[in-house]
Amino acid sequence: MTKPIKRFVAGAVCPRCGEMDKLRTWRDEVQEHRECIQCGYTDAMRLDGLSGPEEMETRVNQPRVAEPQLNSDEQVINFVPMPSKSKH
Repeated sequence: MTKPIKRFVAGAVCPRCGEMDKLRTWRDEVQEHRECIQCGYTDAMRLDGLSGPEEMETRVNQPRVAEPQLNSDEQVINFVPMPSKSKH
C-alpha cells in the first residue's frame, strides 16, 4: 500500500481555528480527507456520494409526539401568578 500524497490547499481556511493555508488534503480508496496542521482538525467525505454514519437519535431530530390525551375525569388547572402589589 502506497502512502498518500498530502497537498496543501491554497487560500483554504480551517473551520475550527480560522487559520489560512494550514489545511492539507489527500484521498484514499473510499474518502477524501482534510486536516489542519495548526489545530489538528480533521474530517472526511466519501467519494462514492453515499452519506457517512447515521446521525444519532436525539429529542431534537425526532418527529414530534402528539400531546397525551386527557381522560374524561381529568381536569387541567392553570396557575396564574398574583400581580405584584408594589406602588408606582
